[in-house]
Amino acid sequence: MGDKVLETRAAAVIAANKYMTLATVDGDGLAWATPVYFTPDGHTDFYWVSSPATKHSVNVAEHPAVSIVIFDSSVAIGHAEAVYLTADAGLVPDDELERSAAFYASRYPELKAFTPDELRGDGIFRLYRARATAHWILIRGRDPEYGTGTDSRLPIWS
Repeated sequence: MGDKVLETRAAAVIAANKYMTLATVDGDGLAWATPVYFTPDGHTDFYWVSSPATKHSVNVAEHPAVSIVIFDSSVAIGHAEAVYLTADAGLVPDDELERSAAFYASRYPELKAFTPDELRGDGIFRLYRARATAHWILIRGRDPEYGTGTDSRLPIWS
């Protein structure tokens, strides 16, 4: 779409939130959604640390296509803002771990700064990245500029 107003709104939602809901699917086609802390790199790459043994990590290893929603669940009813995206997810490659691990930890001072060695080999955690393939923003039905009476989603950053 290329609408700068919507892109600015979406960027603000991404920047303001610490958790995203990551939706994966297992080998039997069963959906699984889980909240994960994330560090965004713009609106394209989203990083998180998880154990490779968790259900969502196993699912990503089998089926890298994921869906993500970023939103603030503490707002009053009728005031929601959300960004939806589809992405391809997987482990950050070893040759990118040093830079990506430092980037992941840079968002907040309370984040653990993992060394690359803690995120490979026998370590209990891995660094994952979802690379967005499409984005949408929630448009509330009562939105004064874009509303249609019912909530909808408009594509952005296409």
